[in-house]
Amino acid sequence: MKTTTPVRSTAARKKTSKPVAAVKKPKTAAKTARATNATHPRGTQTIHRAVAMLREIAAFQKGMRLVDIASAMELERPTAHRIVKGLVSQGMVMQDPVTKCYRLGHVVYELGLAASPYFNLKEVCQPTLERIGQSTQDTVYLVVRSGFDTVCLALVEGSYPIRTRTMEVGTRRPLGVGAASVALMLSLSDDEVGRIIAVNSPRLQSFGRITGERLREVIAESRAAGFSINEENVLPGVGALGAAIHTRGGPPYAAISIAGIRERFEGPRREELARMLLKETRALARKLDDLSVSWA
Repeated sequence: MKTTTPVRSTAARKKTSKPVAAVKKPKTAAKTARATNATHPRGTQTIHRAVAMLREIAAFQKGMRLVDIASAMELERPTAHRIVKGLVSQGMVMQDPVTKCYRLGHVVYELGLAASPYFNLKEVCQPTLERIGQSTQDTVYLVVRSGFDTVCLALVEGSYPIRTRTMEVGTRRPLGVGAASVALMLSLSDDEVGRIIAVNSPRLQSFGRITGERLREVIAESRAAGFSINEENVLPGVGALGAAIHTRGGPPYAAISIAGIRERFEGPRREELARMLLKETRALARKLDDLSVSWA
């Protein structure tokens, strides 16, 4: 199945110059939450905006138009264009000559290669992913948290005749979309869950039948079960289970999910898959602790 393209997130507040008499629109819960966290140390606003822009562009593998970048970040178009031009000049962003869309540039790739020796999470987890994939014949995903989003770090496609690939390596989604993503929220406080939902609610509506209210229900059901459950919440006909990797370093930053056609995630097989997944993630957590692997 095709990956559902994530929608844009808002990473910064837009500064406007309106007449004094202009009527201001009321802030939404999401905008209020972002505004609360938008204060940066003096002189660093441009850096924060540039990094936020890179995150926005990274969420769209086919690239983004300048107008969409400005809208997503709630920036005036000239301001967005100025930041984009700076990123292009440094090779962090490139523009497609045909579509005129912006996407990540070669310098981002080069920096990733330079950092890879310090972040070997994927390599350490790979044997576990392959073992789960061979055992279940379903598709297995490794997902990591990135702020209010998650990123697919690795996947192993199962051998079952009917395959379900719901995302690709590098796919960025809001926290709460997908079984692995939900698994990362289960151990968070209710206040933190509420803050994440407030920020991500406007984006959730583009992913299946997930809403803020539905996500709260899924989290409650998953907490009671001891693992995350996805019953066609993102794509029709697709079911999935997820479990976070609980290391000693604090809240989990990575999780593994198993996805396939819904019928394969019902009844006794669901419980069997959950037991196996929890056993594997516990063993993997011990391994990551022993090797001092970190993602933060």
